[in-house]
Amino acid sequence: MHVRQKLNALPRQLPELAIGSLLLLLYAPLLLHWIDGWINKSISTEHEYFSHGLIGLPFAACLVWSKRHRWQALPDRTHLGGMGLLTLGLVWYLSPLADAINLSLPILLAGLCLWLKGIPGLRLQAFPLLLVLLATPNSVPYLLIPYTLPLQRLIAGVAGFLLVQVGMPVRVDEIYLFVNDRVVEIAPYCAGLKMLFTSLYVGLILLYWTGAWTSRSKVLRLLTGILLLNLIANIIRNALLTYFHATAQEAGFYWLHDGWGGDLFSTVLLGLIVLLMRWLDRPSDETAPHPTDS
Repeated sequence: MHVRQKLNALPRQLPELAIGSLLLLLYAPLLLHWIDGWINKSISTEHEYFSHGLIGLPFAACLVWSKRHRWQALPDRTHLGGMGLLTLGLVWYLSPLADAINLSLPILLAGLCLWLKGIPGLRLQAFPLLLVLLATPNSVPYLLIPYTLPLQRLIAGVAGFLLVQVGMPVRVDEIYLFVNDRVVEIAPYCAGLKMLFTSLYVGLILLYWTGAWTSRSKVLRLLTGILLLNLIANIIRNALLTYFHATAQEAGFYWLHDGWGGDLFSTVLLGLIVLLMRWLDRPSDETAPHPTDS
């Protein structure tokens, strides 16, 4: 009986299966290009800022799969806005602009949700769609670079102060650190935006996973903690890079800057964010049960 019910439901699912297969054919090469670029760091610098998609895209797919029964239970309800988004997505997919091609993916997915299930379908898949959108490479990091100068100055100043404490003759000039006849520049791409993007993305996933996104205080405390952790971690990283470069330890410099040392540093930071989320999500003293007097 169970097998017969599945066979009877199959014709109703054929349009969705056909659309899913078509999307896979259209976007498999693009997704493979993103993944290869993120893993091997062969993609453009700006697009590498979205390497958190290695975490977010599989998680979004798992969320969609976990909601499949709720999706199927929704009545078919066509929304004209879905047709508009589908048209826009197809036009952007055929565009010669890389950003338009990339962004056509979340636009098409949102359009399909609206076209097949209306507003309830879009609402059901809102968080997976958000994860896909925030993992889609675009030029936003490039547009933010002109505004990172105050952050670069802060990092250079504090990193220089830390190095002075260990006896290094450091002179700080704006975003440059001069030590032992060598100079280190805290460039815009060294200001920690990439790790900040990844940390905020992981924080968003943790808030959803734990259900803490409904608590404004937890959201604000987590975001504040992420900002502080990233700032401290980036200052320490740049201080270490300056130390390695000033003492001619080029192997250590490239290990932390371009090698797996940077990945290890990022992993430790993400681990601290997970611990911070667990600490914020612990039961408060007010809600914890109090022992009764015997």
